[in-house]
Amino acid sequence: MQEHEAARSVDLADDMRLLEQAAGEAGRIAMRFFKQSPEVWMKGGTSPVSEADFAVDRYLREALTSARPDYGWLSEEMTDDHRRLSSRRTFVVDPIDGTRGFLEGSRSWCVSVAIVDRGEPVAGVLECPARAETFSAAAGCQARRNGEVIRVREPGQHPRVSGNKPMIDAMPEPWRSSFERMPYVPSLAYRVAMVASGGIDATFVKPHAHDWDLAACDVILREAGGAILTEAGHAPRYADGDPRHGMLVAGSGLLLKAMAASIATQPLA
Repeated sequence: MQEHEAARSVDLADDMRLLEQAAGEAGRIAMRFFKQSPEVWMKGGTSPVSEADFAVDRYLREALTSARPDYGWLSEEMTDDHRRLSSRRTFVVDPIDGTRGFLEGSRSWCVSVAIVDRGEPVAGVLECPARAETFSAAAGCQARRNGEVIRVREPGQHPRVSGNKPMIDAMPEPWRSSFERMPYVPSLAYRVAMVASGGIDATFVKPHAHDWDLAACDVILREAGGAILTEAGHAPRYADGDPRHGMLVAGSGLLLKAMAASIATQPLA
């Protein structure tokens, strides 16, 4: 058993180096388009995607799958290839999480790259080049920002909470009136990273977030002492058949438990 765990640790260390190198270069590619008026198309009539998203996605697919040809691939900008379901490990990628903010000139966007092993995210990197930040973590290792260990913040009397206003308003008292409501952050992955690094205490996540929004920041938050939970109080699974999720909460401690209990009573929008 110890030999197996040691081998898995070495394997993950190699995977983390691969993710960090690829995410770093992907961030540099994205920055070539940032504030340069890239060409934009609309997905489903409401969601923007830019030539920057496609350029980063092409690079990551080539760099990662050529290095690990036996891993599956799941990306926001590629048609889902369900052959990934036969792979033990899958790359889960959002080339630019927070595209709308990216196009508007906000700095709070990131390249999100994760490895999921049989439903569990085991390695993740968020490359946030406009903010000169890199968040990273692997299972069983400490979460880091720019190489420095990060931890969730112990919520005080006025927890700093972000997310969907109706979900916050549905919290019971005395929680609701104690919240310090934080400004909207267009990148969900970056918002969860803020929880992991103690910038905020918790966030609600609207229904219909996808695996690529969450997988990397999930492992980072977990290794920082927090968690993402479903309305049933369970950790989400990733890279299964359907990449969509219902309502979720991200945080730590008693606040996280209270938030999970609150969404359990809310109708799914």
